[in-house]
Amino acid sequence: MGRLEVLFLGLACCLAAAYAAKLGAVYTEGGFVEGNNKKLSLLGGDSVDIFKGIPFATAKTLENPQRHPGWQGTLKAKDFKKRCLQATITQDNTYGQEDCLYLNIWVPQGRKQVSQNLPVMIWIYGGAFLMGSGQGANVLKNYLYDGEEIATRGNVIVVTFNYRVGPLGFLSTGDANLPGNFGLRDQHMAIAWVKRNIAAFGGDPDNITIFGESAGGASVSLQTLSPYNKGLIRRAISQSGVALSPWAIQKNPLFWAKKIAEKVGCPTDDTGKMARCLKITDPRALTLAYKLPLKSQEYPIWHYLGFTPVVDGDFIPDDPINLYANAADIDYLAGINNMDGHLFATVDVPAIDKTNQDVTEEDFYRLVSGNTLNKGLKGAQTTYDLYTESWAQDPTQENKKKTVVAFETDILFLIPTEMALAQHKAHAKSGNTYSYLFSYPSRMPVYPKWMGADHADDLQYVFGKPFATPLGYRARDRTLSKAIIAYWTNFARSGDPNMGNSPVPTHWYPYTTENGKYLDITNEITSTSMKEHLRAKFLKYWAVTYEVLPTVTDGEDTLPPSENDSEAVPVPPVDDSQAAPVPPTDGSVEAQVPVAIGF
Repeated sequence: MGRLEVLFLGLACCLAAAYAAKLGAVYTEGGFVEGNNKKLSLLGGDSVDIFKGIPFATAKTLENPQRHPGWQGTLKAKDFKKRCLQATITQDNTYGQEDCLYLNIWVPQGRKQVSQNLPVMIWIYGGAFLMGSGQGANVLKNYLYDGEEIATRGNVIVVTFNYRVGPLGFLSTGDANLPGNFGLRDQHMAIAWVKRNIAAFGGDPDNITIFGESAGGASVSLQTLSPYNKGLIRRAISQSGVALSPWAIQKNPLFWAKKIAEKVGCPTDDTGKMARCLKITDPRALTLAYKLPLKSQEYPIWHYLGFTPVVDGDFIPDDPINLYANAADIDYLAGINNMDGHLFATVDVPAIDKTNQDVTEEDFYRLVSGNTLNKGLKGAQTTYDLYTESWAQDPTQENKKKTVVAFETDILFLIPTEMALAQHKAHAKSGNTYSYLFSYPSRMPVYPKWMGADHADDLQYVFGKPFATPLGYRARDRTLSKAIIAYWTNFARSGDPNMGNSPVPTHWYPYTTENGKYLDITNEITSTSMKEHLRAKFLKYWAVTYEVLPTVTDGEDTLPPSENDSEAVPVPPVDDSQAAPVPPTDGSVEAQVPVAIGF
């Protein structure tokens, strides 16, 4: 390259840099914040302003969050803050901190002037209401929930944030002494902060979309149903989790609160005394007092999720099924992965992924029984008969293992999501309703060949990882990621995934209860990807046939006898409104939390 060319290139860079727009210091209700401006090319031009670690609220142990009091001077918002206090993967230690209510913002910028009135997308992470963070898991500073690709490709503002999880986020005595839902209230505080402040960053406060996956998808759904968010949310996307999921609402919070109290030495006979004691207990001790047992247990794993949202009569004023009028003017897009249940099947029926082990009829009957507690033996038998119809013609282990995964996918994800879509559509006034199925097979090499999309497999494509880390992906992965980001950001912009700044591979038609239309998302999306009536026979069974079966009033005999009755986990009484939660045998089960971002 000659000297003249070098001089010209240098001059071009300087001119581009001079004209590149960036926010600089931004004034918020708490004070000035200053982030980083990242150029998207060597020649300047487009860039993204990134703010990390802006406090949006403060909170004391087992108390509702309060507005942050603000700060003096200019806050350097350039690094992610630690996650909220939670157990480590091995559940024998904690990490994170109590001071954790911070958010992160990505703002795309053009060449000449700073962005204005951009749609805003707020991400709520999953993690079984037990774990997770606003930035997500990372490998060498490559964070899963980095909002840059969504923001720059879709020309939207992306916000992520932390909320409290585990006992610190969701412990409840079931009354006013410890009402629970602290984590949900943290989420609400973040949404409300964005509503009040995002205009200063170039966002449109009247066009906020919340989106999330698994426990985050259920949280999104619950936030749209809570009266606290009236007027705050314009649109919502639930990925693999809704408010009606069987694991989303804890029906017996006092049972689990007593387990924690016993473990840390607090009284259990008076909820007022219990609450006062728990609030002054070391938060790390509270966190470690609960362990999710992930070795093969007596009952399906979701029964052991003790710390999840509750119907508190206030933030969640009623059973979520009765709150859909609150979402009548919110555009809603929801769906699942076609083998979402695989992750949980590997815990409940360990033979699923093992080529040298068979799934037996007894294995599957036991799984079915543990998921039909409130309908007793009749419910277990009719469900078992339906799901094993194909076994006579195809008794292969592949078919039986796929049946187990389909069953777990249905009860934990598909059926509740279909119910949520139907409820949203039935109550909608101005709100649109869209449905999808994510079917792109998992890239995990250890999985069996028949494997589809496991729980959380969609996240890497939503967050544009095939573009951010291209060496780890193929061209078809980038095709998929581009399509998802286009649909998601168009929906955030207009309430219609087809209408916006980004071209899409085919028209996505709205969901109706008559046709059950949904988009089947793979790397090859065409007009044939629009389908109808997903697993209609099974949906009808759960919505109609199963519902009219008599409900048992006693937990006895709802499960086949265990191999060792003396070690069986006791089943609390089952009433006509719930399949009662099943406690672990004690508070110190040796277990590992799955290395998964979802549920």
